[in-house]
Amino acid sequence: DMLNANRFRRPWKWPNGQRVAVTIGLPFEAFHRQSQVSLISKPGQIDTYSLSYGDYGWKAGIWRLLEILDRFGCKGTSSVNGMAAQRHPEIVSFLAEEGHELMGHGWANDVYVKDMTPEEARAEIRRCTEVLTECAGGVRPTGWTSPGSTGPEGMLTLLKEEGYLYCGDDVSDDIPFIIDSGAGDFVILPRQSVATNDITQWVLPKNSPLVMWEGFKETFDALYEESSPEHGRWIDLTLHAHMAGRPTMKPVIERMLAYALDHDGVFVTRKQDIAEWTLESRQVVPSPI
Repeated sequence: DMLNANRFRRPWKWPNGQRVAVTIGLPFEAFHRQSQVSLISKPGQIDTYSLSYGDYGWKAGIWRLLEILDRFGCKGTSSVNGMAAQRHPEIVSFLAEEGHELMGHGWANDVYVKDMTPEEARAEIRRCTEVLTECAGGVRPTGWTSPGSTGPEGMLTLLKEEGYLYCGDDVSDDIPFIIDSGAGDFVILPRQSVATNDITQWVLPKNSPLVMWEGFKETFDALYEESSPEHGRWIDLTLHAHMAGRPTMKPVIERMLAYALDHDGVFVTRKQDIAEWTLESRQVVPSPI
């Protein structure tokens, strides 16, 4: 029954009647002891090989990703560790100058905010906010995602109190929603890259890059079929500078972007823009029954 085809789907309207939003995450990370990739190290030890894997991001990876996005006319959202910005302010400043969004992402990617007290977490937020704001010429970041995508209890209240609009430490929905943070309205942008994240789909499981393409295409096709001007959908790519920035992933990234942009009603946007639209449009979440 076509009349009932969408009756269980949560309504969501994008600007101008668009159907599917595409966001591109560009994590730019730094590490104290080891990155996500190591060969023989033990947790907590300094691993020079693993650290060198992370250094690929600022030396080569971020530039390859930016070149690809330039050719497609896309702007991304770069979740930046404070230490990465401190070490490479010229790169982070360049990202902001080019129109890419800077998002807070903890100080070092191998130090987890979830293990901190609320006081330590607030200090971490402030420290990261300060360096990113300086790199962006005085423009504060509005979004946050924690290393490992989880923070301590009360993290959303802290973020709201520190001037943030949204957080991405969540996988509970397909599209944005507003919560009471304990300090006022706050936007949750649930992660849309479960099947389209380079670390979970390519690097850690040691898959072919084509697994990333397959996950993207199947997810995009399902969302596009569900979508309409009244039922907008959203898909996110997570492309770490030190991972997807390698030449192995370049053809797949180009293929994913070209495929999405070949469809009517598809637009590329930044997560900050989605958060602002969410607050502006105040779309109520109805129950299907």
